[in-house]
Amino acid sequence: MKIYRFAVVLCLFFLSCDQKSKVEKEVEEIPVDIKVERFDKVFFETKPQDLAAVKRQYPFFFPAGNDDNIWLQKMNDPIWKEVYEEVQKKYSNFEPVRKEFDALFQHVKYYFPKTKIPKVITVIGEMDYTAKSIYADSLVIVALELYLGKDHKFYEFPNYLKQNFEERQIMPDVVSSFSYRNIPNLPDRSLVAQMVFEGKQLYAKDLLLPDYADAEKMGYTPEQIKWCQENEAYMWRYFIENEMLYSDDPKLTTRFMTPAPFSKFYLEIDNDSPGRVGAWIGWQMVRSYMKNNNVSLAELFKVQPKEIFEKSKYKPKK
Repeated sequence: MKIYRFAVVLCLFFLSCDQKSKVEKEVEEIPVDIKVERFDKVFFETKPQDLAAVKRQYPFFFPAGNDDNIWLQKMNDPIWKEVYEEVQKKYSNFEPVRKEFDALFQHVKYYFPKTKIPKVITVIGEMDYTAKSIYADSLVIVALELYLGKDHKFYEFPNYLKQNFEERQIMPDVVSSFSYRNIPNLPDRSLVAQMVFEGKQLYAKDLLLPDYADAEKMGYTPEQIKWCQENEAYMWRYFIENEMLYSDDPKLTTRFMTPAPFSKFYLEIDNDSPGRVGAWIGWQMVRSYMKNNNVSLAELFKVQPKEIFEKSKYKPKK
């Protein structure tokens, strides 16, 4: 009997692998050739007297009403020049990243056939960690100064932010921006609705970035993923027993959903917990929903949070 069960499990495993390989083979056949423009190089290698030509070429980077002196000062600022030099050291050859963009948008076209293939423009921004990579329909803007490596000397940010200032985080950040743009933002501000919203964009990474680890998709360390897995049932019980799921208390957002050094259960486990555990729980909920319902990724984005919660059959292992 045990041998029979093992054989069934093995068959299911190989069927699953075969199905995945079929999808990936179809993805590989989709023609995508991402074009990259290095605005960071254009800007910092332009002579001040030629600034007007750059503004004509890239008007969306120069808001009306800003005096040219702002841009001229940045061009000539020794600190920003050093940032530019460090970016060029790291990304003198952008081709490996461009190829990753090709692979990403092959997957995007497979699951969202009507999506336009965007042009990628690299910039050196203002060290704004909330806008590292932005998907905007026909453009993807990547702020390279925020992907120099977590231990770079320029970064005076807390560790929970710096750990995501790695090259490997460019694609997950782009998928997050793509998902946030395509998932309807509903008025329901309950904790469970926020969990599902974040869970949808994380599940998108499962399909659009199949070769990435869960830690990379979540922006966690492997140890933080392990902590969530080991404490999943405890966290879920905590939310249930404290009747938090349908609460719209804004404090729950800061405690469990927004980036932070740790989540706030107000218990001893806070010291070891990563931030955003509510998003991680939402991810597991959406994964469970997708296992139990025949829904495409595009359709998933439109499903109401309450329906996903109720039909997910989500139940953490004890």
